[in-house]
Amino acid sequence: MSTLSTHVLDTTRGLPAADVPVTLERLDGPDGPTRLCDAATDADGRVRGLLPEGVALEAGLYRLTFDTWAYFAAAGGEAFYPEVSIVFQVRDTSRHHHVPLLLSPFGYSTYRGS
Repeated sequence: MSTLSTHVLDTTRGLPAADVPVTLERLDGPDGPTRLCDAATDADGRVRGLLPEGVALEAGLYRLTFDTWAYFAAAGGEAFYPEVSIVFQVRDTSRHHHVPLLLSPFGYSTYRGS
């Protein structure tokens, strides 16, 4: 079964971003947008398994939403972007999909990881 993971790096500190709340949604399912998972990054800034037990990754559109406001507020700072949403398309369900986020209080970037 294919898996889906994420990793958040705080580029301001040069460290993994721990305890970032993350939500995964399927956007184009038969019942419309569906929330699949609520999680938080671990001490290494990762959520290794975003899909609930027994749920297969299907081809389609997905959205990962990161609560950056909560993360920076907990660190005693502030952020320009209160959340970051990444919409991506899964085509090949036989592959692992990794969606990293590089984060600072005033910018972010993402890429298709491996």
